[in-house]
This record gives sequence, structure tokens and C-alpha cells, in this order.
Amino acid sequence: MRRRGRAVPAALVAALSLLPAGRRNGFAHGGPPAAVTDDRLSGAGGTAPAPDRPGPPPTGRTGERGADAGGSRPHEAPGRGAGRGTPRERLRAWAELLRVSALFSVPGDALAGAAAVGRRPGRGTALAIGASLCLYEAGMALNDWADRDEDAIDRPHRPIPSGRISPAAALGAAGVLTAAGLALAARAGRPALTVATGLAATVWAYDLHLKHTKAGPAAMAAARSLDLLLGATATATGTAPGAGTPGGGRLSDNVAGVTAAATAAAVPTPGTLTASLPALPAALVLGAHTYGVTAVSRHEAQGGSTGVPLAVLATTTALAAAVLGGGERSSRATGRHAVPQPGGTPGQDLFGQDLLGRGLPGRTTDPLRLLVIALTGAYLRTAGPPLLHAALNPSPPLTQRAVGGGIRAMIPLQAALAARAGSPVTGLAVMGLVPLARSLARKVSLT
Repeated sequence: MRRRGRAVPAALVAALSLLPAGRRNGFAHGGPPAAVTDDRLSGAGGTAPAPDRPGPPPTGRTGERGADAGGSRPHEAPGRGAGRGTPRERLRAWAELLRVSALFSVPGDALAGAAAVGRRPGRGTALAIGASLCLYEAGMALNDWADRDEDAIDRPHRPIPSGRISPAAALGAAGVLTAAGLALAARAGRPALTVATGLAATVWAYDLHLKHTKAGPAAMAAARSLDLLLGATATATGTAPGAGTPGGGRLSDNVAGVTAAATAAAVPTPGTLTASLPALPAALVLGAHTYGVTAVSRHEAQGGSTGVPLAVLATTTALAAAVLGGGERSSRATGRHAVPQPGGTPGQDLFGQDLLGRGLPGRTTDPLRLLVIALTGAYLRTAGPPLLHAALNPSPPLTQRAVGGGIRAMIPLQAALAARAGSPVTGLAVMGLVPLARSLARKVSLT
């Protein structure tokens, strides 16, 4: 009887040992829960995978999702799983591909451009925002399509290498979004379409070639600058001439020798593009910030760069000082419908002077002055600490944090530029996008 009693547990243990490895409380057998990588940041090579990965928790080092992860089941080949899953999972995969959490950094470009030319946001501004969103998302889809082989090694959790979205679908989306962006810009007028075409060409050139060259950061900076100029151009040319409001889009004031009637009949492209020149300093500031963020992002997969985050931190501080050192005239601060100055364009003295040479309008307690200071401080607070951490410890996760902080910092920078141009309401409206961007960034990675 004793031998039989011992034989039953021994036989049971032997039978259980023949079963395949399964899961215990959500984790795979054969390893402690610590084997699951932290998923708070998007990273490379499993360092910090999938903040935006759908499905159950990862079940091992390779990051298989619960439904696909057996003890010895191999990875699914890239592309084989495209189109599979529930509609919610497919929607989430597209949200990852398009990085929808970064979309909130786009509308502020057009709004800051509208403020720079002294106009209220209108139909042209709305069309510019729509065009910018489409072109931005086209760049995101094209970026992942162009990097699909590299991501298969460094970021296998991304939608294309993981097989959740096919390369053909991503490329097709990039083409459709580009066409939609250009169509919206065309509705805002020929000058806006001209700027949007340059923006689209820059985006495609960056993703397909320039990204891996030394000209990559400059190309991305040019794209952001053009985006702000698109908003300025569409706003300045999108208001019907003679609308009856002060400064309400009469382009004849911006072109010497052209009467209001001639402007209403046919608006020359050179004159309308000239109307957006006051926005150029703000576009250069935003472009310089974008250059720094892009330079840091080139090291986000491998890390290891200390000098670049430090240099970008110094640049960020200099840009904040430039914004605080520049300002519009008090008349621009007190009236949103500024009439073009005699012999020039609205805010002509801003070009090359106000942004870097003049102080903020009003006294120390002036509300507009305090608002610009607060928004600029928010810009420094968002971009500065992650850059400092990445400089002290240039690991991939901290470098990715610095890139995400730089993207989020564009919103308070746009708000500060709009407020400095005499549009406090626009600045506050742009700043209102921050909570939305922060909430969505917890679900979909910015990088």
C-alpha cells in the first residue's frame, strides 16, 4: 500500500511535466515576473517596448501577446498578421502608426502663424490646420514604411514589423493623406497651396532619404517652419477682401500700388506671400526647436549621446530668452484688429527686430507680459528636465523621454509665440491642448 501511495503522486508529477509550458497569473512559467520588460516607454530592441501595444500583457522577453504566446510558439512572420484582430485592435494599430498623441502639437503652428500676421483665426486658418494634420500624419505613416526593416530589429513591436499593418497599407495611407492635405490647402488659395506643396515635398524627402543624412534635422526644422508659414499664409489670404472688419483680409494694404478693387479681382501670388513675412521670425524659432528635438531623436534607439542633449538644452534656453526678449507694440497687445502700419506690413518691425531686440510690452505687471512669461516658463519646464536627464544618463529610455518632452514642449512654445504677438486668447486656446496631449500620450507613444 505504501508503494502504491507513493506511485500515484510520482505518476501525476510525470504527467504534468509532459504538458506544454503555460501561464500562471498572466506570466509564463519558467521565469519570474521580472522577465517582463517595462512598457512605459517606446524603445528599441526590447529596452522599453510597447506603451501602445494592444492585447493582453506580454508573456516573456520576446514580447508575445497573450493570445499568441505559447511556451514554444515562434514569432509570427512580419506582415502575416496584417488585418487580423478585432476592429478595436486594428484601430489601435493605426493610432500607433500615426502617433495620434503627437497630433496636438500641430494646430498651434497655424494659430501662431495667424497671430503673427495680426489676424483672427478664420476659415483659412481652419483649412491650414486640416492640411497640416493630414500632411503630418502622412509623414508618420511614410516614416514607418521607410523604416520597416530597421524597426524589425530595433522596434519589433511597431505596427508594420509586428504584422498588424501591412507595408502597402501604410504607404497607401501616406499617399492618400498627402493628397487630402494638398486639397485642403488649395481651398485656402493658391499661395497656401504653394507653401503646402513645399511642406509635402520636404516631408517625403525627409522620410525617404534625408532622415539618415546630416541634413535630416534641418529638413525636419524646415517642415515645421513651413507649417507655421502655411497657417500665416492661409489666414492672410483666406479672408475675403473688403469683408468690412478692420484689418479683415484686405491684401491691398500689404502690396504697394495695388488697390482694393484689384485685389478683389485677382490677388498676385508674390503679394500674398509677402503678407506672411511677419510670421517668419516665429517660424524660425519653432524650426530651431524642431532641429534640436530631431537631433536628439537620432540617438533614441541606441542612446549614448551626452553632448547633443546638452547642446539642445542650451538652444532651448536661448529660444526662451529670445521669446521673452521680443514683443509687439502695445497697440497690438490691446487690439486684435491691428491696422497695417503706414508704409509696411502688419508687424513689419517684428521682422528681425522685435523678436530679438525689444522687450515685452507694458509694465512688469502687464497681464500680457505675465502671460508670455508663464507660457515661456511652461515651455522650459516641459523640454528642459528631460534633456538634462538624457545628458546625465544617455540611455535609450531617457533619450526617448527627452524626445517626447521636446514634442510636447512645442505646444507651450506655440502658445507663447501667439501671446507675444498680441493674441492672448489664441495662446490660451493652444495651451488648452496640453491636457489632451498628455492624456493621449499615456495610451499611444509619442515616439
